Amino acid sequence: MCAQVPSAYDGDMSTTADHQSAVLVAESALDVATSFLHWLAAADFGAPAASLDADVTLKALLPPGYREWSGEEAVCAAFDAFFGGMDSFDVVEMSAARVGDRLQMRWRVHAGGGRLGAGDFVAEQSCYAELGAGGRIGSLSLVCSGFRDRSAHA
Repeated sequence: MCAQVPSAYDGDMSTTADHQSAVLVAESALDVATSFLHWLAAADFGAPAASLDADVTLKALLPPGYREWSGEEAVCAAFDAFFGGMDSFDVVEMSAARVGDRLQMRWRVHAGGGRLGAGDFVAEQSCYAELGAGGRIGSLSLVCSGFRDRSAHA
């Protein structure tokens, strides 16, 4: 998804080359976001995420408080701590979009069993990401709802 670039303000000025470059950057950034979301949905957090820079940072506001991680291995381990060790884990909604030079991603999961115990839970995370110099995610800023009992929605 890429917003249409406004036409030039001056009839003698052309934005064709800039528009094509902007579209390619937007498409490749959304490809990176899609790759990250597919990694998340696969729930193979022990495997490195091809969408993350080696020196990626994650800043997260979680129900227990603010936390930070640095490096691909630490960030992957953080997602394993968020979502690993459950009997069931399904990403039921996900989205990605551009907000200026940032990526906005959001996902909702249903999970249960394992470390969560009996019950059926829902959690949602939203984050903004910036691409690093290598074109992969260099930083993530995330907020999490925490796991909430799905029966409370009834």
